[in-house]
Amino acid sequence: MARGRVAVASRPATDPVAATAAITEPCPDCPRCPRLVDYRHRNRAAEPGWHNAPVASFVAPGVRGANRTGRPFTGDYAGDLLYATLLETGFARGEYRADPADGLTLVDARITNAVRCVPPQNKPTPAEINTCRDFLTATIQAMPRLRAILVLGRIAHESTLAALGLRRAAFPFRHGASHDLPDQSPGGLTLHCSYHCSRYNTQTRRLTPEMFRTVVQQARDALE
Repeated sequence: MARGRVAVASRPATDPVAATAAITEPCPDCPRCPRLVDYRHRNRAAEPGWHNAPVASFVAPGVRGANRTGRPFTGDYAGDLLYATLLETGFARGEYRADPADGLTLVDARITNAVRCVPPQNKPTPAEINTCRDFLTATIQAMPRLRAILVLGRIAHESTLAALGLRRAAFPFRHGASHDLPDQSPGGLTLHCSYHCSRYNTQTRRLTPEMFRTVVQQARDALE
């Protein structure tokens, strides 16, 4: 089960990735987490043609998804549901073909992640989550017009609250929950919670397409 991904819905005044990459993105050979560095090197040796590096905002890591292609959920089973839903709710335009060159773009939205490198078994350790959090914090702070955050899974939920300096107990994770966050921006900021759209969650029906669409539409309605 892939974990630790955060979908961020925003209304950026400029291209947020181009404007803030220098402070929000790790370098391709980020040395911070020894276990993830070792795993990255092993993946590079096994698959030299893959991305095999920390993934920048707009992408979320998965062994055969962004770690292979360098783009969000691309080639990952979860991408089928994620991008179909973003297209349906107006957060993306174009056509998703599981190819970084398919021309799909995000609209009023950005995708980032709590841990930028894919971990073994898709399970980051608490230390790795904490070490990578300053990139998440910088990404959020770099979007002054941010109005809604959609977190996919508990790790993303808890790391986002920590990045915002908020207590977990005050804003509990529950699929479909939404929380108005205090004093985050002049226009207000709402946190929306969803189970991760992973293969495991969808195959076990813990998360259905209808359930996921409802939460994403909730985030869209918050912007409107």
